[in-house]
This record gives sequence, C-alpha cells and structure tokens, in this order.
Amino acid sequence: MHSLGAEMSHKRSGLLSGLLTGLLAALLCAAGLGAAILFQQRLPAAVMTFGGGLPVSLALSLLIAVVVALAIGAVRPSSLTLLPLAALYAGGAVAAGQITGKAVMDGAALRTPQRSTMDVTVGDVTLENFNAGLGDALSLYRGALTQTWAAWLCIAVAALAALALVTLRVTRVRRALRAERAAEEAEPEPEYRAPFEPAQQPTPKPSADLFTPRDPARD
Repeated sequence: MHSLGAEMSHKRSGLLSGLLTGLLAALLCAAGLGAAILFQQRLPAAVMTFGGGLPVSLALSLLIAVVVALAIGAVRPSSLTLLPLAALYAGGAVAAGQITGKAVMDGAALRTPQRSTMDVTVGDVTLENFNAGLGDALSLYRGALTQTWAAWLCIAVAALAALALVTLRVTRVRRALRAERAAEEAEPEPEYRAPFEPAQQPTPKPSADLFTPRDPARD
C-alpha cells in the first residue's frame, strides 16, 4: 500500500509554484494597498468617514487574502506547508502596504511642511520620502494595543482569511488525489502471457481406452 506521502513524491505538490505565485501576489497587494492609502483623499468623504475608515481597511484586507489565496490555489497545491505561508503572505502584504503608504505620506509632509498630509501626488512616491517617514509609519505597531488595535486587526483578518481559504483548497486537492489513487489501485492488473502463448488453453480430450464405445460419426 502506497501512502499519500509516497504519492506526493511522484505527483507535483505545488509547493514551489505556490511559494512563487503567493509571493508575487503579496507584493502586488502590498503595492496596491500602499497606493490606496496614499490616494485615499480621492475617495468619497462618506466612504472614508464611515466607521472611522475601518470598514474600508477590513474590506481591503479581505481582498488581499482572497487574491493571495487564489494565486496559491491556482497551482492546485497539496502541500500543507503552504497553509502558514499563505497567512504570512497575506498578513505581511497588509503590514507592508500600511507602512509603505503611511511612510511616503508622512515623509512628503515632513519634507514639504506647507502642504497637507493628505495632498499627495504620484511624484511624492520616492525613496527619500519613504525613508523620511518610515519612523512615524512604524508607530502604527509600536504604541499600546489600545491605540494600534486597528492596524493589527487588519493584519489578523487578512492572515486568518488566507489561511482558511488555502486550507479548503489544499484539503480538496488532497481528497481528489486520494480518490485518484484509490481508482488506480482498484483497476485489475492485466494477465501476463508469455510470447506465442494462446489466450485460452485448448480443452484436453479424454484419452480413449479399450472399454469406451467408439462413435462412428466422429471417428
């Protein structure tokens, strides 16, 4: 009996492909979230002020989790190693997007004090502004939990959602692999015959003796 681990050895587990596609999706999501934070002033004021902007942040976190999970699940993964990595990718993408967006925003305000913090353009997305505002951006996680809970909540939501989605995908793939293995084992093996051996042995004729009456028609 072959175990599922032996089957994984000769069937693609999707580990390497899942690592690469998940990482690429996480980088794209981090860049997208950073851009959303930078240019949030272009959104309707009613959207940003509703619930203090937390519902929008949670929705973006869930969107990141879905994108990361879809990227990993597209390679038909069966490796359990991808489960914690999916959570790490999604949570890291949210954290990186938050830090990048706030760092560039604060850096642009520090270098040009006459402008508003929310008045950011594409030209302000520079490494100098990022380095100038990185210290303030990291304060999102350095303060007390009563002040930083919103940032940590977004990270946790993204990580847990990605973990759940990839777990469902991996479970389905592994179940399908077990079904394929059971179907292969249920197939009967073909009967081996030597070369020039007839498929069916001829029926042996009974040997005649002196006391057996002979059939004149057959003889």
